[in-house]
Amino acid sequence: MTAGRPGHAAGPEGPDAHGAYGSDGAFVAAVDGLADPLNDPLPGGHTSPWFRSENVPAAEPPAPHAVRSAAPSSYEGGYATHQGLHQAPPPGPQQPQGAPDEWYDPAGYRRDWYGPQEPSTGMAAVDAAGPVAPVAPVAPAEGPAAAPVPDTSGRPDLHAEPRTEVMARIPAEPEPEPQSEPDPTPSPHPAPAPGGRAERRRAAKGRGRRRPAPAAGQSAPAAAPMSRVEARRAARAAKDSPAVIASRAVGEVFITLGVLMLLFVTYQLWWTNIRADQIAGKETSRIQDAWANGDRKPGVFAPGEGFAIMHIPKLDVVAPIAEGIDKEKVLDRGMIGHYGEGKLKTAMPSDKQGNFSVAGHRNTHGEPFRYINKLKPGDPIVVETRDAYYTYEMASILPQTSPSNISVIEPIPVGSGFTKPGRYLTLTTCTPEFTSTYRLIVWGKMVDERPRSEGKPDALVG
Repeated sequence: MTAGRPGHAAGPEGPDAHGAYGSDGAFVAAVDGLADPLNDPLPGGHTSPWFRSENVPAAEPPAPHAVRSAAPSSYEGGYATHQGLHQAPPPGPQQPQGAPDEWYDPAGYRRDWYGPQEPSTGMAAVDAAGPVAPVAPVAPAEGPAAAPVPDTSGRPDLHAEPRTEVMARIPAEPEPEPQSEPDPTPSPHPAPAPGGRAERRRAAKGRGRRRPAPAAGQSAPAAAPMSRVEARRAARAAKDSPAVIASRAVGEVFITLGVLMLLFVTYQLWWTNIRADQIAGKETSRIQDAWANGDRKPGVFAPGEGFAIMHIPKLDVVAPIAEGIDKEKVLDRGMIGHYGEGKLKTAMPSDKQGNFSVAGHRNTHGEPFRYINKLKPGDPIVVETRDAYYTYEMASILPQTSPSNISVIEPIPVGSGFTKPGRYLTLTTCTPEFTSTYRLIVWGKMVDERPRSEGKPDALVG
């Protein structure tokens, strides 16, 4: 049963019949305490920790059509006793004088927390203390905060305070700040992890395992100094082992050899041709100047001395012919050598009968005979001397033979298809290309002899 509220009289006496609100200002003070949103209990709740439903005496059912008594109930008596808002009403039949408050049950509270135990002397003393002495009434509050507020809870608060004091202790809610665009630069200090203390500790341990990289403009933390033993170990580990040094030396040797081989190949395939063409060109000019001045007379030529010029129009070859087949003095200088010494001595172009045999490089050093394998029967080959032009026509070819086969340069060369003496031409060179394993032979037969006074032959004019 709850006490009646102002404006809702339960009987003919009205609200003044209830002794709880009879004193001046008590109603206002009670309403101020009940209006506090922090202390006002929910309907049907109990703010006292000592409340036990089993201690509440059962109320006698009211008689039918009976008018509610104006005497306050045990609930209202207990509220008045604890709050001191007014003097407790005289004991009635529902609550005898001197009985403890129905909410106060320390033994039950202790039983709920610590289990069933025998009552101690301290708890016995508390039980024997009796009811709490009444407290002086609270003075009515002044000002606009003391305005009466309707009671909506249905139950008085045991710890009611004036509304003004409670609201003064509540911190004001800060106004929301205007939201700004998020900063794209990550913060060097991560935000604390949400949750309880255990979650924050786990987050702190996780951050300790992997340290974030220093932000731009900040230097990395200095490493801890090493001890002398650790420094020695680090120095020994930094030194290269003998195997590493040996492998590095071998690698450098191979790299050096590779570079040298590359340079040598470049020299052989490119530079020797350039150098030989320069020497052969100078020798051709010297021979032509000597013929023009009349300094050279027919006769025996010294080894390495140029005496004629060979023209192969199909291959666009113009190269001087020197006496001998010496590699360094004749062939490597881009010239064509004449077999004219010892057992390899052959005829000259001016001889009325014989085989004029010459040799030349197929690769490197000017390579004048590189493409003689492309000559076909009937292609002209012209030998120019001081007195005349001797024109030969290509007759046959021997793709491969041994270097020791000297029968190919005999007066009647073997394998050429010639059967009787005549004025023949033999060209010899190495094969396959870039090797000297075998010899490639090309034969020709003289078809025209023209003095220089008659001009160049048709093969050179066309």
